[in-house]
Amino acid sequence: MEVLWLTQEEVKSVMDMHSDMQVVERAFKQHGLGKVQMPPKSYLYYTAYNGDLRTMPAYLEEEDITGVKIVNVHPGNPALGLPTVMALIVLISPQTGAPIAIMDGTYLTDIRTGAAGGIAAKYLARKDSKVIGLVGAGNQARTQLEALSEVFEPELVKVTSRTKESCEQFIREAADIISCEIRYEETIENVCDCDILVTTTPTRKPIVKAQWIKEGTHINAIGADAVGKEELDPELIIRSKIVVDDIVQALHSGEVNVPLSKHYISENDIHAQLGEVIVGLKPGRTSEEEITIFDSTGLAIQDVASAHLVYQRALSKGLGKQIRMF
Repeated sequence: MEVLWLTQEEVKSVMDMHSDMQVVERAFKQHGLGKVQMPPKSYLYYTAYNGDLRTMPAYLEEEDITGVKIVNVHPGNPALGLPTVMALIVLISPQTGAPIAIMDGTYLTDIRTGAAGGIAAKYLARKDSKVIGLVGAGNQARTQLEALSEVFEPELVKVTSRTKESCEQFIREAADIISCEIRYEETIENVCDCDILVTTTPTRKPIVKAQWIKEGTHINAIGADAVGKEELDPELIIRSKIVVDDIVQALHSGEVNVPLSKHYISENDIHAQLGEVIVGLKPGRTSEEEITIFDSTGLAIQDVASAHLVYQRALSKGLGKQIRMF
C-alpha cells in the first residue's frame, strides 16, 4: 500500500484562500446540520516547555472524507527558529481505515483558520464594514486579513503587536494581500476603533477592554485555544452576541472558557455555533448596533476538508511522493 506524502511547499502550491473558504464553509454547514463526527481536541501539556500537543480527528459523513491532525502550540518556538504552531495531517480512507495521504499541516492550519474568520465575519459583521483592526501581527493575522478581503472591501487596516518591528514587517507583507492603507498603531485601544477586530495573541490576561469597543463591532477572537487563555475583557463578553465554532471545544478552551469558569457567563449565554447560523437554524447579526464575537478554537472538520482539497489538487497535478507503507 502506498501513501501520498506532501511537503509544505507542495501544499502551498495548490492552496488558495478563495477555494479554502468554500470547502470550510461547506464543512461548517455539515457541522450545523449534525452530519459530522468530531470529538473534542485531546491535549498533552508540556509544562516544562510552555507547550502542548493536540490530536484532532473528524469525519464528514456526507462528503465521506476523514482524517486526523496532530498539532502543537509552543509560543517560545520563534526564538528557536521554529514556528509557534506546527502540524501534520493524515487523510484516511473511510472504507478501509488505511492512510491515503500525509501532509504538512502548518501552512494549512493558518489558511483554514483565516478562512473560518472570514466566513464568520460574512455572517456576523456589518455589511458596510470598512475598517479592520488587528491585535497581533503574525501568520494568523495575515490569513485573517486575507480572508476578510475576500468578503469585504476595507479602506483602512490598523495593526498593533508587541513590537513595532513585527508590525512593520506585517505591513510590508500585507501590501501583497490588500490594496488599502495599512497603519501601525501604538496602542490596542486605537486599533479597537474599527468595524471588525481580530485578536490573534496567546495571552492569558484580557488585553481588549470593554469600553474600547463601539456598538456594531464584530470581533474574531482567534488566540484563545487552550484552557486559561483569554484576550477579551469579560465585561465585553457579557454585552456581546457570542457565536462559537463548536460548543464543546469552546467551553473547554475557547475565549469563553475563563469567563465560564469564573461564572461571568453561563453556557446559556452562548448564542449559537457558526454552522447553525450558516444553515439558518439560528440568526446571525440582527441589528447594526449589536456587538458580535466569533470564538474560534479551530475544528478538525476545517483541517480534513482543507486537506482533502489539497489531496485532490495534488493528485491532478502529479505532486507529492508515493511512499510504500506495507
